[in-house]
Amino acid sequence: MLKIKLFADGADIAGVREMAANPCISGFTTNPTLMRRAGVVDYKGFAEEMLRIVPDMPVSFEVFADDFPTMERQAMEIASWGKNVNVKIPVVNTKGEFSGKLIKRLSDARVQVNVTALMTLDQVQRVTDALNPHTAATISVFAGRIADTGRDPVLVMAKSVEIMKAKPKSELIWASPRELLNIFQAEEVGCHIITATNDILKKLRLFHKDLDLFSIETVEMFYKDAQAAGFNIAV
Repeated sequence: MLKIKLFADGADIAGVREMAANPCISGFTTNPTLMRRAGVVDYKGFAEEMLRIVPDMPVSFEVFADDFPTMERQAMEIASWGKNVNVKIPVVNTKGEFSGKLIKRLSDARVQVNVTALMTLDQVQRVTDALNPHTAATISVFAGRIADTGRDPVLVMAKSVEIMKAKPKSELIWASPRELLNIFQAEEVGCHIITATNDILKKLRLFHKDLDLFSIETVEMFYKDAQAAGFNIAV
């Protein structure tokens, strides 16, 4: 039995409905890129539909401005959409300017922020320092993107857990996982949450699957696809 909380990451409404009915799912995250890929054009309309499907679990929606005053206005508006709403704030803007002052103002105002796109321990420390100890918050470290650079994210995530103990109401999210194994790595180092797309979450059914059987099923797949394609080698 997993102790880590599983959040579904996406913006496809059919997928949201499917995962909302899954008792293993404890929350949802999304972002402007996922929303654009899903064809969303009405940000607030999409959010309202998603919140009708998910009225009780945490749901994160992200600001999309690049200057901090506009980010703050967007954050306050997004926070007003529901008590279960978390507001995603990027750790920096596109100029590389740290969002710490904005994070502090929002956290002090009791807005539950989900600070996103972190990659380094220095960022984790600075964000943790900015959080109000009395306000719940999450910090999303993009472990999958760290791994994409050839670095092992496990040590970063383990040290992030230790840093964040200074703010007990904060929770660490292992973000952008690349494979099912990451869920178990995240749990082992003490992450509170992992957010994953539906294709990864559906692989949970493979947990501890018999590998000999899996081997046979893989060969069967190759065989059936070769037959369906009509491949032929004259021998």
